[in-house]
Amino acid sequence: MAEIAISVKGVSKDFILPHEKNDSIKRAVTGMFKPKQKGSEVQHALKNVSFEIKKGEFFGIVGRNGSGKSTLLKMLAGIYQPTKGSISTTGKLVPFIELGVGFNPELTGRENVYLNGALLGFSKAEIDAQYQDIVDFAELERFMDQKLKNYSSGMQVRLAFSLATRAQADILLVDEVLAVGDADFQRKCFDYFQQLKRAKKTVVFVSHDMSAVREYCDRAVLIEKSEMVMEGAPNKIATAYTKMFTPKEESAKSEGEKRWGDGKMVQSKVSIEPKVYEQDAKEVTIHIEFEAKDEVRNPVFGILVKNATGAHILGTNSKIKLLDTGIYKAGDKGSIDWVLPNIFNDGKYFVTTAISHEDGTTQHDWTEDVATFKVYREDRTAFIVNPYTELKLERS
Repeated sequence: MAEIAISVKGVSKDFILPHEKNDSIKRAVTGMFKPKQKGSEVQHALKNVSFEIKKGEFFGIVGRNGSGKSTLLKMLAGIYQPTKGSISTTGKLVPFIELGVGFNPELTGRENVYLNGALLGFSKAEIDAQYQDIVDFAELERFMDQKLKNYSSGMQVRLAFSLATRAQADILLVDEVLAVGDADFQRKCFDYFQQLKRAKKTVVFVSHDMSAVREYCDRAVLIEKSEMVMEGAPNKIATAYTKMFTPKEESAKSEGEKRWGDGKMVQSKVSIEPKVYEQDAKEVTIHIEFEAKDEVRNPVFGILVKNATGAHILGTNSKIKLLDTGIYKAGDKGSIDWVLPNIFNDGKYFVTTAISHEDGTTQHDWTEDVATFKVYREDRTAFIVNPYTELKLERS
């Protein structure tokens, strides 16, 4: 038990939803012509959820809107108490949820830093020492003497997040509210996540961004309709989450578990030539041909390469590459070539390709392990990748 940071056992959470009361003469009269309702209704926000999180683990919680994941996060934070079951934590916990709660809109940014710093347990001297770092991280130097009510929501979250990162904690609960902000600020947030991983902090991470789940999480759970339906490796959970956005009638037409999507755009051919790459090969080219079956705007083309053990070697997509793919009408065809540097170690590799909606979640056509290639190298190493390296040795 000494290695367990959070233990969740048989947790359920119910909310009582009261219906309209006739507390005035007007409502009593108008209510005579409405169907009778009971006094209240029970909403089952979570049902019998159990899992454990080890110390130093980056743990993901994913699920669709309304599935119950935010309720679970608030219960871990102690904001809600379970109706049934128990939650125990070991160590100091800091929630990065509802960022900015406790901020006073009538105070300046500077005054709010000192106010919230005190709520986090810092002395004035400690806040003095960290103040400039907080402001620099939030990138709000010019606005710190303005009242908070004049800040945009994004500016408030940046200030709140910057302040929260100063809290000394063993366990951090992070909601996807961190998506607020421009690309540079998000990069700072994710750099901070990397620091947490290196420091072996325990992090519970709620997100709709499956790329982030795959990159940072060691394990994850999938919440659907108030129940935990799956637990396991982040790649497995992220794939299951993505499949949930495929209409059932379309999913039934897919080719087993290896292919799915709504079929609005399909991949007609995926090929890799040659099939075998020698050590001196500089590039691996993957050719994909596709056809639109319906009008599609800015489809996202993606690729993922795994080795024989299932480890993800690399992955990218046209959205990451900032490529505007345009509009396709039914019957339009096209092709895309992915040219990859031959960083691969000796062995066999499996390629997954996908075309998704511009939201990056709804899949038009996902093809798992659709093609393979082999790499032969004499200088193989025990590591995942083996790019060209140059060694110069001189003796004096």
